[in-house]
Amino acid sequence: MKKKLLSIVLAVTMVVGLTACGGSSSSEPAESTEAAGKKTLKVAMECGYAPYNWTQSDDSNGAVPIKDSKDYAYGYDVMMAKKIADELGYDLEIVKLDWDSLVPAVQSGTVDCVIAGQSITSERLEMVDFSDPYYYASIITLVKNDGAYADAKGVSDLAGATCTSQLGTIWYDVCLPQIKDANIQPAQESAPAMLVALESGRTDVVVTDMPTGKAALVAYPDFKLLDFAGTEDDYEVSDEEINIGISVQKGNTELLNGINSVLATMTTDDYDAMMDEAISVQPLSE
Repeated sequence: MKKKLLSIVLAVTMVVGLTACGGSSSSEPAESTEAAGKKTLKVAMECGYAPYNWTQSDDSNGAVPIKDSKDYAYGYDVMMAKKIADELGYDLEIVKLDWDSLVPAVQSGTVDCVIAGQSITSERLEMVDFSDPYYYASIITLVKNDGAYADAKGVSDLAGATCTSQLGTIWYDVCLPQIKDANIQPAQESAPAMLVALESGRTDVVVTDMPTGKAALVAYPDFKLLDFAGTEDDYEVSDEEINIGISVQKGNTELLNGINSVLATMTTDDYDAMMDEAISVQPLSE
């Protein structure tokens, strides 16, 4: 009888133990499962938007492997992601996504944040939270050196131009409509695509930001950069449209505060130096 009773007690103990283990694994927060090692910061970007981010075949200059790919990512955004991950004690994972998939990935929690040259617009702020700006991007115009608009001194001089820019950007949605009688072509899926449209002659004008413009001049020597800043004939944009931020899931204050603590140690001169470095090592084509 004692042996039988002992067997029942042991069996009950084992069941309770197994139940406790099972309950713990199903309810434990995902980040706690990495307690034995560093947590991973999953950062999404296009990996095709030089000088902010691009894809390359090796780890030169400190490039980071792209998840589920044999390629590597580098550029200003990767440099910033590495700094944030290092300062906050994370391992870093770069996730390559299309531009339109970036915000949904943050919303769903598929990635922790997006560092991809996103403007901090009120529309995006309804869907995600943003860090303080990690870059301030003024608006410029790209044309061909020998094109009809090469001597334009302001937006009014671009009247009647065939133009395009990247899908889902203030360049396309806000700036192009300010060109009088513009022949606005369909938005391009990526920054490289809009530059190819200009190079091929399918468009006369591309509107973008200063870093993208400077990088384009390296890849396309026959381009000319027109900067109307400081004139009375510039594009009308708000601060929110040229302030570039890092997006996180709404309510993720821990990560947001951590990112902002890193950015608080940097100055605009630091940002400009990093961007200049990114431009200097970018591939000549995407």
